Amino acid sequence: MIRDPFLKTDGIHNFRDYGGYPAAGGGRVKTGLLFRSGQHFDASGNDLAAIEALDIRTIIDLRGASERASFPCRRHEAFSGEVIAYEGETTSSPPHEAAGEAGMSAERARQRMVTVFRRMPENPAMIAMFARFLAAIDERDGGSLIHCFAGKDRTGIAATLLLHVLGVHRDDLVEEFLLTNRAPSIEVLKAQTLPRIEAIYGTLEDEAVRNLLGVRPEYVETFITTVEAAHGTLDRYLADVIGVDDARRERLRAKLVA
Repeated sequence: MIRDPFLKTDGIHNFRDYGGYPAAGGGRVKTGLLFRSGQHFDASGNDLAAIEALDIRTIIDLRGASERASFPCRRHEAFSGEVIAYEGETTSSPPHEAAGEAGMSAERARQRMVTVFRRMPENPAMIAMFARFLAAIDERDGGSLIHCFAGKDRTGIAATLLLHVLGVHRDDLVEEFLLTNRAPSIEVLKAQTLPRIEAIYGTLEDEAVRNLLGVRPEYVETFITTVEAAHGTLDRYLADVIGVDDARRERLRAKLVA
C-alpha cells in the first residue's frame, strides 16, 4: 500500500483508514469510510477536530464496561452519531497470573497473546460485538470507526472479518493487521499500558514489549486457523456464528467496494 493510512494524532494510538485494498472480482475497498484506532481517552483537541472532519457517524467501541469506566473516551462536542458498546466485559485474555510470578519474558508474552487470539473466536461477547459491528456497517450511512483499548487485537480481528467479507485476499488481511507495527503513535500506547503491566511483572525486555503492544503474523493466523478447525472456513463462521448471510455480504460489497 503506497498511501499513508495513518491519521497523525497527539493522544490516540494507531488511528488509520483500513480501506484501499483490492477486492476479488475487481475494484478496491473504498477509502475515507472505514477507520480504526485505539481508545480516545487521551485525545487532544486537535485530534477530536481532525476526527470530526472525517464524518464518522458510527463508533463501535469493543472495550468492556470496566475499560470504558476507567478510560472514558473523549468525543468532539459536535459528534452526534451512535456509539455501539457491550454492556459486560469483552476480554479474551487468560486469567491474570499472580503478581510478579516468573516475570513476563518475551516468550511468555508471545504465548499470552496467542492465547488471546485462540480464545477470541468463541468469546460470546466478541461474537456479539462482531455481529453488531458488521450489521452497523451494513445498515448505517457515513464513516465508521472501530476501536478497542490498543486498537490492534479485538479491533484488528474486526477489520480482518470485514475485509474478508469484502473479498480482500488473505495476504492483504495479514498486511493490514501488521500495519499496527508501523503506527507512529506507539508512545501513546506505552504510556497508557506499560506502567500497569510493569507494576505487576517488573521492567519488561524490549521483545516482550513488542509482543504485547505490537502484533505478529501468528496472532491473526491463530484466529483464522482456530475458526477453520471448528467451522471449516471463515465464511462458514461468518454465516453461522456472526450472522453474515449472502444478502448482507452482497450489500456490504456493493456499498464499500468500487
